[in-house]
Amino acid sequence: MSWTGFKKSVSRAGTTLLQKTGQIERTVDREFTEEEEKYRIFEKECQGLQKDSKAYWDAMKAMTAAQAKIAETIEVFYGAADRGSEGAMAGHAYKRSVDDLDSGLTRELDVPFRTTVAEPVGKMCAYFPVVNEHISKRNKKLLDYDSARSKLKKLIDKPSEDPTKLPRAQQEHDEAKEVFDMLNNQLISELPQLLDLRVPYFDPSFEAMIRMQSKFAEEGYEKLSGVQRYFGESVRDDYAAGQLDAQVEGVLAEMRELSICGGN
Repeated sequence: MSWTGFKKSVSRAGTTLLQKTGQIERTVDREFTEEEEKYRIFEKECQGLQKDSKAYWDAMKAMTAAQAKIAETIEVFYGAADRGSEGAMAGHAYKRSVDDLDSGLTRELDVPFRTTVAEPVGKMCAYFPVVNEHISKRNKKLLDYDSARSKLKKLIDKPSEDPTKLPRAQQEHDEAKEVFDMLNNQLISELPQLLDLRVPYFDPSFEAMIRMQSKFAEEGYEKLSGVQRYFGESVRDDYAAGQLDAQVEGVLAEMRELSICGGN
């Protein structure tokens, strides 16, 4: 930081302190405050969207990877019992299906998700530090303006013996006000425009995400539906009739009869 910048920082810190003690009047711009509040909500929502979209995609990849591991274990269970049974064939078909889903997620959807969802959200969030810098600069210039206005008011209320002080204070006041008004008006004008652009900006990303979710669900349904043909008609009928729970309970009852499972 340069010496000039350091002196400005010290001066602004002093102005802030005097405002807190009521010795310098603080400018309150309700129009800017309202627009900044709306912008802060948008900033928070976008940052949450960036975090949640990444978590969503990580969860999708974790789910398909977990499915593949489950399928591998099921195939081992059935294969160890009877490789030629309907269950073994169903286990093998299930593993093949979820492996295709797992690899297909990375092969077909990973790049589209990054280019149509993750990157657009990231680019929007990348603008926030730039906007925040403009807001910070505006707030600093507001302190300069409030300080200059306070000095001018004091000289008007109590004139100095030095005739050059009042014109100089008036000039400093006018220059500070001009700079502040320019930055303030720019933000009041452009912050609403930024917020208005959020819907058309995110529309393509929202549509792309729906399409990708639909594609994944359709492919999952298609592949897993094919596994059902390896189950006998009776299994599908029992499932539809809600009788599989009774079958599971029957097997659990047999297990409980085993001494190693607590049976007598």
